[in-house]
Amino acid sequence: MVPLRPEGVEALPARGQGPIGLEAVDSSTVNTSAARQSTTDHQSMDGHHVNAMAGDQSGTDPATRFADYDDLPEGHFYDPDAEYEPDPEYAATLAPDAARQRRERIGPTGRPLPYFPIPGPLTDHGPAKIIAMCNQKGGVGKTTSTINLGAALAEYGRRVLLVDFDPQGALSVGLGVNPMELDLTVYNLLMERGMSADEVLLKTAVPNMDLLPSNIDLSAAEVQLVSEVARESTLQRALKPLMSEYDYIVIDCQPSLGLLTVNALTAAHKVIVPLECEFFALRGVALLTETIEKVQERLNPDLELDGILATMYDSRTVHSREVLARVVEAFDEHVYHTVIGRTVRFPETTVAGEPITTYASNSVGAAAYRQLAREVLARCHAE
Repeated sequence: MVPLRPEGVEALPARGQGPIGLEAVDSSTVNTSAARQSTTDHQSMDGHHVNAMAGDQSGTDPATRFADYDDLPEGHFYDPDAEYEPDPEYAATLAPDAARQRRERIGPTGRPLPYFPIPGPLTDHGPAKIIAMCNQKGGVGKTTSTINLGAALAEYGRRVLLVDFDPQGALSVGLGVNPMELDLTVYNLLMERGMSADEVLLKTAVPNMDLLPSNIDLSAAEVQLVSEVARESTLQRALKPLMSEYDYIVIDCQPSLGLLTVNALTAAHKVIVPLECEFFALRGVALLTETIEKVQERLNPDLELDGILATMYDSRTVHSREVLARVVEAFDEHVYHTVIGRTVRFPETTVAGEPITTYASNSVGAAAYRQLAREVLARCHAE
């Protein structure tokens, strides 16, 4: 008979009790020594030492001492050359030893983290690179990534146009626009002959960044476009006069693979796929890549998958780490080195109607999207 408990293994402590170093709190066990280690060594995804930025907390109770992971103190900004010192528990999943972590600056994806230089200013603008932010699954961070990537590119002196191509109008709302009060939207630009883009364009509060807004009217376009000649190229024709005025045009696609999304892929040069680090989001990527390949073959041979962007990542959970590892294994260099972590700042920015780069400029989320902007620029310049 197999014993219920192998020899040499102690019985589990009763509820409310625990071995040395463990304290029971509301029936959940917290390892206080791990908590102390986490406050000392926990890092943001961008490779800077969060606790160092948060100030000296050595005089506080170890059980309650913590780093402010969302905000850095006034005057402190992300240093791209900072030494990368990963969380020891997470580091074990990335490399055999901490020395290699420091030497190779291993990033959250488990690959050596390159240095993405801060881009210099431009003397002229255009023609624009068109990027489609696409994933048929909803709630993976498409709109958040469109807003914040665009704002970060604008910070680096690039002229950016954001296109709200979702009938829900979430991109417009995220920039402080009420879609229901709009007289002209991207729907009118698509469906009405003689309509100029300048009549629809809205200036945002972010310098160098404009918006083509949307509302529920756009849902009618999917039906009306069915009878149009070259219906898949309607958005491409509408954006053509704007190409010389912008450096980047970023399209926020609706969460489906319908005709509107095909229009966005036909107009785009590159596709960024925001992917929540969760199993159900991972399942849909194969269908999306198949759609991208069909558009490449039949409509837009210049289209290419620029990268998969891991979003809502939480290194504390095994599931997030496993999903990210699976994505890197499947797509390798197509996965961005930049990883967007979870933070309460993102929902707050939606309510505020502005990007995280202006709402919480010193936050870890803002630093992540600035790094993403530099990585996107580096990839474009490498071509």
